[in-house]
Amino acid sequence: MNIIHKLRLSIAVILLSFTAVAQQDPGYTFYRYNMNIYNPAFTGSSEGPEFSLGVRSQWAGIKGAPESQSAIFGMPMGKNIGLGVSILNDRTFIERQTWLAVDVSYFIELDEKHKLYFGIKGSANSYDANTDGLITYGVGQDENLVNYDSRFTPNIGIGAYLKHDRYFISLSAPKILTPKRLQERDGNAYLGVDRMHAYLSGGYNFKLSKSLNLETMGMLRYVDASPLSLEVTGIFDFGQRFEIGASYRYDESISGLCLFNISSGFNIGYAYETSVQNSIDGLDNNTHELFMNLRL
Repeated sequence: MNIIHKLRLSIAVILLSFTAVAQQDPGYTFYRYNMNIYNPAFTGSSEGPEFSLGVRSQWAGIKGAPESQSAIFGMPMGKNIGLGVSILNDRTFIERQTWLAVDVSYFIELDEKHKLYFGIKGSANSYDANTDGLITYGVGQDENLVNYDSRFTPNIGIGAYLKHDRYFISLSAPKILTPKRLQERDGNAYLGVDRMHAYLSGGYNFKLSKSLNLETMGMLRYVDASPLSLEVTGIFDFGQRFEIGASYRYDESISGLCLFNISSGFNIGYAYETSVQNSIDGLDNNTHELFMNLRL
């Protein structure tokens, strides 16, 4: 490896670490299939118990790059009640956090085709940051981070979900409280606050033929003091045997995804995402995502 390539690599790692420190909650290409993470009202909206796993590896090949794992379970409980549990583990360079949430939903039938779900999320987050690693990535830090300790913080979220056989609308804020966490500004890390996220999403299912559907969906994400993030997705569903589609996150990335029905109620999916920004030579800034869903 020559000197110029080493220099490019060092600059890239520093720039990516700035982005990672500023990053809040992770996003998923398979967001339509793990909506429990974003909206507690979604839990229990399926016909029976449902379990899913997700793994996302961002900027593959770069040491310490963002990685996320999720496990979600939800099921109807009695009349009009839904109950769910979700676990999200997230690692971003020097940050480590594990988020455990319990969701409870209640729905009312507006008419024969529409159900309106309301949900509440209670969660707790274990957050830790290795501030000694800031020196490794060339990021400065203020004196308040010298004796930084890991922290365990509770939170609460709310959401609403309108369900129809052909379309859905979702609005939620999964974490309303703003606990302290590491942030970056002008090349220096400091102790800031976790910003509130709000999600507005919706989708419509077009029936093209007896065995072919086009599922369209989108998600608008609002993070306090940050630009809006918009993602749109289109998926062709071939008679519930397999699905293939693409997704575009405005001014950030494009993705291709596929989902295979292995057996009744058991699906496995893969998504490949690449940034629309110019990459640095010798660095893989692409993202891989695996997804598994089991309906019991």
